[in-house]
Amino acid sequence: MLAGKEQGKWKTWSTHEVAAQVNRLSSGLLKWGISCGDMSVENRDKVAILSKNRPEWLITDLAVQQTGAILVPIYPNISDQELQFVLADAGVKMAFVNDRDLWDKLNRLKKQLPEFKQVYTYEKVSGADHWSDLLIAPDSAITETINSIRQRITEEDLASILYTSGTTGNPKGVMLSHRNIVSDVEGSTPVVQEVGIQGKRALSFLPLNHAFERVATYIYLLNGVSIYYAESMETIGDNLREAKPVIFTTVPRLLEKVYERIMAKGAELSGVKKLLFNWSIGVAKNYQIQQPQSLSYKAQLALADKLIFSKWREALGGEVKAVIVGAAACPVKLQKIFSAAGVVIMEGYGLTEASPIISGNRYSKSNRMFGTVGPPLHNVEVKIAEDGEILCKGPMVMMGYYNRPDLTAEVMTGDWLHTGDIGEIVDNKFLKVTDRKKEIFKTSGGKYVAPQPVEVKMLESRWIEQIMVVGADRKFVSALIVPAFTFLKEWYAEHEQAYPGNEAASRDPKVQELMHRSIEHLNKSLNPVEQIKKFALLDREWTVEHGELTPTLKLKRKAITTKFSKIIDDLYSSDTAGS
Repeated sequence: MLAGKEQGKWKTWSTHEVAAQVNRLSSGLLKWGISCGDMSVENRDKVAILSKNRPEWLITDLAVQQTGAILVPIYPNISDQELQFVLADAGVKMAFVNDRDLWDKLNRLKKQLPEFKQVYTYEKVSGADHWSDLLIAPDSAITETINSIRQRITEEDLASILYTSGTTGNPKGVMLSHRNIVSDVEGSTPVVQEVGIQGKRALSFLPLNHAFERVATYIYLLNGVSIYYAESMETIGDNLREAKPVIFTTVPRLLEKVYERIMAKGAELSGVKKLLFNWSIGVAKNYQIQQPQSLSYKAQLALADKLIFSKWREALGGEVKAVIVGAAACPVKLQKIFSAAGVVIMEGYGLTEASPIISGNRYSKSNRMFGTVGPPLHNVEVKIAEDGEILCKGPMVMMGYYNRPDLTAEVMTGDWLHTGDIGEIVDNKFLKVTDRKKEIFKTSGGKYVAPQPVEVKMLESRWIEQIMVVGADRKFVSALIVPAFTFLKEWYAEHEQAYPGNEAASRDPKVQELMHRSIEHLNKSLNPVEQIKKFALLDREWTVEHGELTPTLKLKRKAITTKFSKIIDDLYSSDTAGS
């Protein structure tokens, strides 16, 4: 059922073993004093998890649920300030953490949190209480208590509070009921069943505290899929080859990094091998699913598959059929290249408030369209408001925000959830997301610009790693750009020059010209008002740790704008537009 790496070796857990551990942990939680109270939201105890993905995470999740308590999963890399807010806002009583660093972090905050009583670790930590201390063989009385609580829980009861990372302000606690979650699992299951996952393996590495990976986990369990937990983001490549999954979920940023590594390997080739590699990439870029391909193209694709793409799949474990991508827009170029290589990219869409999946591209070509997020799930109703905002309705729409009925009222109109995203329905079937409603800005000339489509287009350039479009109340659109330093190093090597370092490279006039030509080429497919007229190259990547990205790797636009305000101002220091 589950597998995790321990001391370099995979430790597997059967369904029977997981069920037994869940019951033991539930017994320990009840004996410690975790309670469902009178089953009201306010009087049920809250239990937090801050940990990397591992079998113990899911065991804790299931154990907490059957005690009637409420699970509050939290990002392990959350800042101290936000962590204190979440623990206080939810009234967390007990927490499970991965290791010493997180144990230290929570103990630092305990003094300011009167309701917070206990921390348990999954790793053995000197001086800390280990989670195994709570594993108690249930006696008949405890078993009767657990069964009694289970029978009291209804589908309308709160199952979990998930705090959204948010790009501005304090996190909001999204309340999801058992009905919300189960309906989303049920609605999403046909999407993954097309892939043929029953009895196969999945690799899990996106944070389990995010609704996307957690619900994917429940979908896997419902369909008899064995879940292998990656050791870390750095070991994903090795873990893919070891676990040999048929499916996994990811975000576009990580898919881009896989592609960059493939391209870097290709750049190392020489002679005929390099020519074949570049030819295969060219074939993949012309891949289409909405229109028939010629026999000539199919022959070329078959040859490219035999010579090049089969090796890509081997590097991903040899069994991968589909990758489900969410949380941000995925460049069409990546979707085409991977799909042509026999790894179908199924881009989906959702938000925590919708438990979280609203729509998803299917494995079958007739239900998949590049540039869209696929058809809505069969039990979700979607409509586009007059201002272009995507609204959705269905049994997966949240109960509301914890302690914030005011914020709940802002996003709900009757049963309709306002997603905050702008979109359209293509061919009466496919949902297309064009931008975040709050991110659209107006230039000083009164023209509206949606930054996300511009950014996604620009990411087609091999020289651009990260980009944020700016221009609110300015005369024209500009961009902050983090160059793809990996490719710049290759470029310097090809020109027989030593790489001068990121800072010097970003100031190099030749690199500036390289970027200018790339942007000018991509600008041609944009409306004049959207085109990037000026840009600034930065010398390091934006990260979660530096506060520029959310834990799901979305841009924190306000934070980036504030941090790089002088650079942005310099872009507009003269009225002339140019690179």
